[in-house]
Amino acid sequence: MARIHARRKGKAGSKKPLLEPLPNWMSYKPDEVVALILKLAKQGHTQAKIGLILRDSYGIPDVQKITGKKIGQILEENKLTKAVPEDIEALLARAAKAKKHLEKNRKDLVTKRGIQLIESKIKRLEKYYKAQGKLPENWTYKLTT
Repeated sequence: MARIHARRKGKAGSKKPLLEPLPNWMSYKPDEVVALILKLAKQGHTQAKIGLILRDSYGIPDVQKITGKKIGQILEENKLTKAVPEDIEALLARAAKAKKHLEKNRKDLVTKRGIQLIESKIKRLEKYYKAQGKLPENWTYKLTT
């Protein structure tokens, strides 16, 4: 499969084993893992950051195998999700940073093209999340806001 904004193909990243059981050195119970996730979410960490912290600091390799749910599902059940999904939020921050750079460097055409690519990704995700019901129908993207 080709990349979205490049003329090259690439290999996907690493894959998790399909049916590997939990390691026997795992000492955390499902309710303890859920409590850790909720604690980290209340501290303001994103879903991806929570997964990294659980992996690196607590030695929890896979939340879904332990609890039977993904981190996002656990946060939704406990009403700790944000109004705007995490991936759109990151793209909005990138677009704002690129726009600020372009104000200082008006002739930087590479950044101008980068903003166009970022905006197209935001619009594509906006359409998807509105169809899924995760974004309100009146939400629109504007670079000025």
